[in-house]
Amino acid sequence: MPPLSLLDIAGIVTVLDVLGVCVFAISGALVAARKEMDPIGFIALGTVTGIGGGTLRDLVLGVQPVFWVSDSLYLIAPVVVSLAMFWGARLFHSRYAGLVWADALGMALFSVTGASKALTLGAPPSVAIAMGIMTAAFGGIIRDVLAGESPLVLHKEIYVTAAFAGAGTLVILHGLGVGQEVRALAAFALAFTVRALAIARGWSLPHYRRPDRPLDGPPKRRD
Repeated sequence: MPPLSLLDIAGIVTVLDVLGVCVFAISGALVAARKEMDPIGFIALGTVTGIGGGTLRDLVLGVQPVFWVSDSLYLIAPVVVSLAMFWGARLFHSRYAGLVWADALGMALFSVTGASKALTLGAPPSVAIAMGIMTAAFGGIIRDVLAGESPLVLHKEIYVTAAFAGAGTLVILHGLGVGQEVRALAAFALAFTVRALAIARGWSLPHYRRPDRPLDGPPKRRD
């Protein structure tokens, strides 16, 4: 099988990137639904969630202009998806469950596209992994902050770990010369599987417990 050209690779990453933007826009819109926002609120949360991580990635990598400025599809898509969710959010049996699973899917997609774009631009492996994690996590952080919630990635949830697994797998397979489609699929599958198992089985990372906090109850007051 002949190797993929740079144009082919860019096309694959673009498709995954647009899909990731749309999926993350759904998760942002579901947060807006839980907060009972108006259509502008849906658009705001959906759009910043969809493009936030990629924007920071491009700024860090020195890409000018950032992706949604050079291609308006990335801006139009989350707006349309968010508006559609204003009427469609009630179709979800549990908006929180829909949010968690949409977020997991978007995370897995963006961990792949973030690392892939960094590698295409010649970034070293460690930077590519960092860009995969950043792309996957930053949009959700902005969403949660704007919605007045504690960011999901700062909890004991296995989230950044799953993004790290996906981005790391893609970088390793890239170094081994594995084809673009195979490494992208393998990295996506691993990131999503790790996050899905964590959601389904309640897995979490160890977290710090303050010494003044009893096992059952609020922390003692310290004057």
